[in-house]
Amino acid sequence: MTHKIEFTPAWIDGSKMESALKSCAAPHETHSSEIFFCFPIGCKIMIDAAVRLLSLLNQLDLCSRRVILEFEEGEIGAMGYLNRMGFFDHLSPNVEVSPERPTYSGADRYGGMNASLVEIARINPKNRDQNLLSRLTEALMQSCGHRGDAAELEGAAWTIFAELIDNIFSHSQTPIDGYAALQLYQRGNNLSVAVSDSGLGIMETLRPTLKTESPTLARLSDLELLVEIFRQGISRHGADRGCGLKGSAAKAIKFRAKLDVRLPTSRVLLVPSEDGYRPNTAYCYDSLPLIWGTHICFNFSLH
Repeated sequence: MTHKIEFTPAWIDGSKMESALKSCAAPHETHSSEIFFCFPIGCKIMIDAAVRLLSLLNQLDLCSRRVILEFEEGEIGAMGYLNRMGFFDHLSPNVEVSPERPTYSGADRYGGMNASLVEIARINPKNRDQNLLSRLTEALMQSCGHRGDAAELEGAAWTIFAELIDNIFSHSQTPIDGYAALQLYQRGNNLSVAVSDSGLGIMETLRPTLKTESPTLARLSDLELLVEIFRQGISRHGADRGCGLKGSAAKAIKFRAKLDVRLPTSRVLLVPSEDGYRPNTAYCYDSLPLIWGTHICFNFSLH
């Protein structure tokens, strides 16, 4: 029996990807041995959905599922963009692709030639890419260096990228590589940077420590606790280790960034208010289809 997930013929961001997953049984939880993903004519994948989907597909393969991707437009559609991003370079070779996998890697052939793009990069603790942080920041500055606040934006971006990447190396205990990518969407004047891992989620690593060290915080809901992570710098390693995400959020606020945090079965959208991220500007979605790990996207409006 095949379990089918079909995307809509539109731009697919993190929200629309979640809608597609929720329209049928969760792929991790279905009894089907085959998981079929269909990308119809007119379907276009945005960067946050691309890295999140990549992690999910590799997770399903690790669970010995047969995974099949069907691209109705072939390489002139969603497949072509994903190939340019390096998606297939990191996709498990066991995953089947129809009509067939690209014959060459668009990321290898054209990598570094687009100032608005940093192709999907592998984040592996045993083989750390020492240049990834610089590539992400340089791509941002090549696209936005004309801004009057370019220097401040560069510093903020460096802090955010460094913290997101370090979280994967230090905290996730992921059995699968993490991924990071950046895309500047010129028409919308938006910059998105997405980081994804398949390890332990933020809450899974944090809550055991809170039960003994901070019972008050331990009683908070996931939504409330996540907001406090970004406001107070809570960490399972103690207060001195918990300022990274808080600092990232504080810098992102200055540029009116939205923050999308996808946990294993929940998702929180944090929208900046006058005094930072607050519970009443956080939108939570519970009981989502299981995706291991933590998946974070900062979206900067560069108007």
